[in-house]
Amino acid sequence: MRYLPHTEEDIAAMLQVVGAKNFDELFSTIPEDCRRKGDIKLPDPLTEWELNEHMDNLAGDMAVSPEYKVFMGAGSYEHYIPSSVSYLMGRSEISTAYTPYQPEISQGTLQAIYEYQTLVSRLLGMEVANASMYDGASALAEALLMSIRIGRKRKKVAVSSLVHPLYRRVVQTYLEPTPYEVVELPYLENGRTDISALDGIDDLAGVAVQSPNFFGCIEDLQAIGEKVHEQKALFITCFSEPLAYGLLKSPGSQDADIACGEGQSLGIPRSFGGPGLGIFAAKNKYVRSMPGRLIGQTKDMDGNRGFVLTLSTREQHIRREKATSNICSNEGLCATMATMYMASVGGTGMRELAGLNRDKAEYLKRGLKKAGFKIAFDAPTFNEFVVEFPEGFEKTYERLLQKNIVAGLPLASYYPDLKNHCLLCVTETRSKNDMDVLIKEVKS
Repeated sequence: MRYLPHTEEDIAAMLQVVGAKNFDELFSTIPEDCRRKGDIKLPDPLTEWELNEHMDNLAGDMAVSPEYKVFMGAGSYEHYIPSSVSYLMGRSEISTAYTPYQPEISQGTLQAIYEYQTLVSRLLGMEVANASMYDGASALAEALLMSIRIGRKRKKVAVSSLVHPLYRRVVQTYLEPTPYEVVELPYLENGRTDISALDGIDDLAGVAVQSPNFFGCIEDLQAIGEKVHEQKALFITCFSEPLAYGLLKSPGSQDADIACGEGQSLGIPRSFGGPGLGIFAAKNKYVRSMPGRLIGQTKDMDGNRGFVLTLSTREQHIRREKATSNICSNEGLCATMATMYMASVGGTGMRELAGLNRDKAEYLKRGLKKAGFKIAFDAPTFNEFVVEFPEGFEKTYERLLQKNIVAGLPLASYYPDLKNHCLLCVTETRSKNDMDVLIKEVKS
C-alpha cells in the first residue's frame, strides 16, 4: 500500500472542523516541556524503487533462513508451514475479518475462533481455552494475575528461573507497581527447576514452570504439580514450543490449573520476531476468572447452530476495576492461522512432527558430544539443548556466521554463570547434512 499524504487544503479543512487555527493549537493541551521542539531530522526522500533497494540492503544484514542455516530457537521456531495455510490466509474474507462484536454478521470469525479454542484445549489437555492473547509473555503475566485473583489474600507468586527470560521480564513489568511479590525459583545441575525452594515460601497464589524450559529440558510436571497443590496454590505451566505436546504428556493430564504460552510454532512465520500468539487454557472451574474472552456455541430461534461471544470480562465491556483483563484484543488472524495449521497437520501429523524434531535434536546432541563437547544438562530434552563450548568460542561463532551458520544462542547475557554455553535448536527444517556441517565446523 502506498503512502498518500494529506494536502495542505485537507489539513486546513480538518483543523477548521475541530476549531483549531494551526497544529500548535491542536496540541495546546499537551504541556510544552512534553512537546518536541524543532523539526525531526529525517533523511532525504527516496523514490519507491530506491526505498525498496534500501530495505533489501537492510534485510541482507539479517542472518535468517534460507540463506543462513539457523540453529537458534529460544522462543521463536522455524517450522515448515503447509501450503494450505498460506493459501487460505490469503483469502480476503479471512485476512480482512475484524473482531466479532456483532455475532449476526461475524459467524465465520466466531466459528474460526471456536475451533481454535477446541483444538488448543485438545492439544494441552485442558477443559477450556480463551480466544487467544497477544503473546506468550503477556499470557504468562495474565495467568499469574489470575492466580492472585483466585487466591484472594495471597500476596506471592513463584516463577522458575528457567521460564523464558523475556517472559520473566514482562511478568516483573506487570507486577512491579502492585503489592504482590515475585519469587524466582533456582535450577538444578540437571537443568530442571529446583522445587524444594517452595518449602520456605508461604502465602503463594501461583507457581509457574515452563516445559520444555528455556534450556530445552523437560520438567517433571506431575511432581511439581503435586508440590504446588500441597501449598494450596495454582499450578501454572507455560511453554514457548507448543509442538512439544504432540509428543509429551499434556499439561492438563498432569493436573495443571492453567496452561499458557506462545503459539508461533503453529503455522505462524517468524517474521523477525512477530507477531506472536498468546495461548491460554485453564480448568473449567476457573473460567470466570480467565482473562480475555471466550466464544461459545448456541442455537438460534430456528434451532440452527450458531456462535456467540460468551464471556468477555474485559475493560472494553465492563468497568476497568472489575475486568479480569485489560488486554483489549485477541490475536484473531494468528489464532486462525494456528487453527488451520493444527487442522492441516492433524493429531497423527503433530505426533510425527514432534518425534522428528526430537530425533533430529538428539542426532546433533550425540554428534557434538562425540566431537568432544559437553552437553550441559542431562535432563531429557525436546528440540533444544545447551552445549558447553571451550573458552574463546566467540571467535568460532563469528567465523560460522561468515559461513552462513548461526550456531545457537549464547546464554551468558541471560545466565552469567553459563559463559561459553550456547542453546541450540533443531527442527524439521534442518537436514542431516546441515547438522553434519555444523559439527565439522565447530570442531575445526
